[in-house]
Amino acid sequence: MRQLKLLVIALAAMMGMAAPAAAQLRVTVVGEEYVPMRIAVPDFNASGNGAAEIATQLSEVLRNDLASSAVFQLVDKAAFIERDLSFDMAPRYPDWQVAGVTAQALVVGNVIVNPVNNNMTVQFRLYDVYGSVQQFARQYTVATPLNWRRLAHRVADDIFSQLTGDGGYFDSRMVFVSKTPGEDPLRGRLAIMDQDGANAEFLLAGFTSVINPRFSPTDQRILYGAYIPDPKYPGATLLRTYLYDIETGRQEVLAEGPNSLDYSARFSPDGRSIALSRAVGGNSDIYVIELARRTQRRLTNDASIDTSPSFSPDGKMMVFVSDRGLGPQLYIMREDGAQMNCPKGGRETACRITFDSGRFTDPVWSPRGDWIAFSRQGDGKFSIGVIRTDGSGMRILTDGYQDESPTWSPNGRVIAFERTASRGAGPKLWSVDLTGRNVRRMPTPRDATNPTWGPLLKVEAAQQ
Repeated sequence: MRQLKLLVIALAAMMGMAAPAAAQLRVTVVGEEYVPMRIAVPDFNASGNGAAEIATQLSEVLRNDLASSAVFQLVDKAAFIERDLSFDMAPRYPDWQVAGVTAQALVVGNVIVNPVNNNMTVQFRLYDVYGSVQQFARQYTVATPLNWRRLAHRVADDIFSQLTGDGGYFDSRMVFVSKTPGEDPLRGRLAIMDQDGANAEFLLAGFTSVINPRFSPTDQRILYGAYIPDPKYPGATLLRTYLYDIETGRQEVLAEGPNSLDYSARFSPDGRSIALSRAVGGNSDIYVIELARRTQRRLTNDASIDTSPSFSPDGKMMVFVSDRGLGPQLYIMREDGAQMNCPKGGRETACRITFDSGRFTDPVWSPRGDWIAFSRQGDGKFSIGVIRTDGSGMRILTDGYQDESPTWSPNGRVIAFERTASRGAGPKLWSVDLTGRNVRRMPTPRDATNPTWGPLLKVEAAQQ
């Protein structure tokens, strides 16, 4: 399952885009609020051995992907009037405009399994119903029908991109810490799954005390911390930071100071460096380690506790948590540690951007660069929120008993997080749209903590 290179032929021009870019149907966005678009996705047509079953499954995964986004509202299949759709003919647009259906967009698809070499082709067309025009079309061919689920996610990403102007996020995976209910809180195994909860499996069978995994934004590598027996002190444990390549299985130790504690590591946007917290003598500061040469730079040098660094998507800035004010608050700084103009005035090497009575943790910069997500503890609860990078526009998105550990989808429109619903309940994974709507449970086999969302999976183009 871990070898997920998908060899495809993607042909968009063959079927063309019938609508010019200026006339394309798009989801209406008001500020950060979506007006959901009604979209209909009938089951795809099918031809070839086993194609009918695959078409049904692929269509269902596609609908589930689109329905999981706040952007779309799926039209109920029971309301469809036109049921004899042909991939090679335009739909009867009036049938999709009547009361009870009122679809703004329509997806028609086809699954073909080649009887000679058993490769599979998936075709789809996206129609603007009110414009009565085909807006987009694409075809994918893969070497085996076993790749049908990934193709469903890729089609969903294409539709999302065409109708929003943003990149998709469905063909991606999530790493998290899987926990057995009632087990020691420090015990947890590293696990991975597709973003919709499918194909869940454990990683690193020998490690059972894993914390804080972090996905690389560029490839299938992760950082994580693990408690291991301390070879110098029998009965004691040692926290190490590891780098692990999911595709090759290669694992290496990145940090283990003899007189320090390294934790909360995150990748730089290009994947070439990491930032982490290093505690020496009870005081924590931020360090950057260049992975190829293992060179280190200390970025903060303050008597306070500085922790949880996260890079901006251009790599030039960083957000982190510090208690140099009144309790843990969010600060931003330049990646090179130089002085900067602070949003609230003055010049400092670190500028505070939160100023309320809550305790802020787990900041993570959006891949779009416009927001910083965080966990906030206050008013007797933990919540997930976002704030502009200059400290303006703070919004609380969730209102749970204990919500923490936010992680962004690859397109910066959805946040996954860990939720403990009540005292004594086990932690689970949830997601919320940037608007604060569409709070949804993400399925995991067991209890789960510390989610980290990976990048879109890569597709290798085949020779035609």
